[in-house]
Amino acid sequence: MNEITLNDINTFSDYFASFLFILLRTSIIVALLPVIGGSQIPSQFKIGLTVFIAILLTPVVKFQIIENQMAMLVVREIFLGIALGLTVRFIFLAVNMGGLFISHTMGMSMGTVFNPDLGHSTHVAEVYGAILMLYFLVADIHHDLIFVLVKSFELLPGGQLNILNVIPQIVAMMGKLFVVALKIAAPVFVGVLITYILSGFLYKVAPQLNIFFIVMPLNIFLGFMLMAVSIPAFEYILGVNFSTIRDEMIRIIMIAKG
Repeated sequence: MNEITLNDINTFSDYFASFLFILLRTSIIVALLPVIGGSQIPSQFKIGLTVFIAILLTPVVKFQIIENQMAMLVVREIFLGIALGLTVRFIFLAVNMGGLFISHTMGMSMGTVFNPDLGHSTHVAEVYGAILMLYFLVADIHHDLIFVLVKSFELLPGGQLNILNVIPQIVAMMGKLFVVALKIAAPVFVGVLITYILSGFLYKVAPQLNIFFIVMPLNIFLGFMLMAVSIPAFEYILGVNFSTIRDEMIRIIMIAKG
């Protein structure tokens, strides 16, 4: 049996260090990915998936590790993982926010539930979230995200991230979150606004009527009707955002490299 040489030990240590940094980036991205990284998925599956991907990539991905810069390398990998994970997560946050807007508009904000992934939510937001999750899986978006995860090691090797270039992209992403949320809630917003305007005229014509007890159930009924009618528009918004998410993640990687 051949004895283990010093070169073998050095080679193993290099592979092991690369494995740890690949595992770091992979675990952060997987943890932030919707559905795959959700709390409804067992932790054993998420850990197994990240370790499996890291083992597959270790022989082909090399990290230039400098001992006195190791702490900065860890910070850069964490920052990149958060940026890529939030690129996908923001769509789910926007849908949840749109559902919250609709609930408040309809007067159903008291019916809150706890979502382990997003915190406090409403029943309307949960309905939209279920539709979003089904669309996410049917459109095969999760496979595109795994592709981008693997491709990121080729486009942006470890330690080459420029944090200052990524910060404006994350800020712009937060602004886009509100825009998408308002687009989702717009049909109910407009319908309820028209109801309030008409109820104001009704109050002027018949002030003896208790407008509050008329408008509240009317808003709930009208809100559910508008939600059902606007499902095609909601699907279109999801399609537009999901169709560009792969290119958006790659764009952020290239900006971070610059």
